[in-house]
Amino acid sequence: MAEIVITKENFDEEVRNYKGMPILLDLWAGWCGPCMMLAPIVEEVADELDGKIKVGKIDVDDQPELAMAFKAESIPLLVVVKDGVVQKQAVGYRSKEDIYDLLGVYPDIK
Repeated sequence: MAEIVITKENFDEEVRNYKGMPILLDLWAGWCGPCMMLAPIVEEVADELDGKIKVGKIDVDDQPELAMAFKAESIPLLVVVKDGVVQKQAVGYRSKEDIYDLLGVYPDIK
């Protein structure tokens, strides 16, 4: 599943009112080194867990209101949302395994 760019305009539809799979939100910025290191890992997780999770990207520079709503004082910030409720958060670079643990969802072993 492709990552979805989350904005204040689509936030209600894509996150707040979404019922179903857990959502992994990646709050990031283009100037943030750890964010750039984490981006390909988040993309891999999105591909490997396709159909099990939804992945959204929030650029904190473009969406300051959403950054404030999630109290993003440091980035990268990963947020797990289920049925419109924040379940977990993690700040900083994370390994793929750490992200799976954060989500509580794992890829099928082939």
